Amino acid sequence: MSAPTIDIQPNTTGLPGLAALESIVGALLTFGLIAAVAGVAISASAWAVGAHSSNPHVAGKGKSGVLVAGGAALLIGAANTIVTFFNNAGASIR
Repeated sequence: MSAPTIDIQPNTTGLPGLAALESIVGALLTFGLIAAVAGVAISASAWAVGAHSSNPHVAGKGKSGVLVAGGAALLIGAANTIVTFFNNAGASIR
């Protein structure tokens, strides 16, 4: 006895409101990128103040903040590609 084959694919017609949800997610991506830019600016300022005032703790936190905000922007920008990659990888498993 073999198990039945189930082949369900994502679609854009299954539920009402998907266009609104896509719009909301797009706005969240924009908000995240704006927050990342603010994070880079604030962290770079802290890095500069820490470096010029001979405060290695503040300078180190500023460096870390720049890297974290840059990484966040990278992940936000690549979100569609990352999700598409894993969706295709998962769909190819049989």
